[in-house]
Amino acid sequence: MKTSYWLAAACLAASTSSFATQSFKPIEIKDQELSELRGRYVMPGRIISFGIVMSSTWRNASGDVIGARSSMQVQSSTIKPEFYVSTINERGNGSTSEQGTGNIVGGAGLNSSQGVTQSVRAAGDGNSAYNNVAINVKEASRAPALEPTQGQALMAGQTITGSNAAGNVAVSATGGGVQMSIQANNNQGSALQQVAQSGLLQNTRLTGNSNFVNNMTQLNVVLNNNGMTPGALDCNLTQLRGLRSLGY
Repeated sequence: MKTSYWLAAACLAASTSSFATQSFKPIEIKDQELSELRGRYVMPGRIISFGIVMSSTWRNASGDVIGARSSMQVQSSTIKPEFYVSTINERGNGSTSEQGTGNIVGGAGLNSSQGVTQSVRAAGDGNSAYNNVAINVKEASRAPALEPTQGQALMAGQTITGSNAAGNVAVSATGGGVQMSIQANNNQGSALQQVAQSGLLQNTRLTGNSNFVNNMTQLNVVLNNNGMTPGALDCNLTQLRGLRSLGY
């Protein structure tokens, strides 16, 4: 009777070992499957500081500048992430820019795209426009000191505005993100910059002459350069040791 128990136990152990070996057997992943993978490229807890800086400016032919700057910095000590907005207002030489006569057709789908969208469309002469995205990643042993807040805190559903001879600027918290829009005077054109859950949009339309437009979004990330703790390393090594008995 005991012999049958031992035989059954041996068969069960053999089948369990075979199943475990098959479950850890490496298989090839097709290129199509790899192209659809999404995931983290930084270990959780490695990011100790994250910040966003946005600015949009429009300079017309008379030298008048209208725009805005918004910034946010998040750390472990941050109680509530907030964007702070300050408007940019510079006076030119006092002359009046000519009325723009250009006409741009189409492009309605640009405002509903996802991911990163950058567009510059011009129907005038002597214009310059730049859409810039910068990502700065560095390592440090501790998070940098929080920069002094500049400007007005942007609340949900709020819009902060400014205006001068160059045009009007509006910064609003909408769609789970921040949007900056500039409407230039005298039919010179418009600029739109938006960071939201669906991605980043930078869109400039120029219908006049001799304008200079700059949209900039900068992401600043600081990673902790301290090594893993002995406990975390031991946990990883223990998992690897389990594969040695299976032939890996």
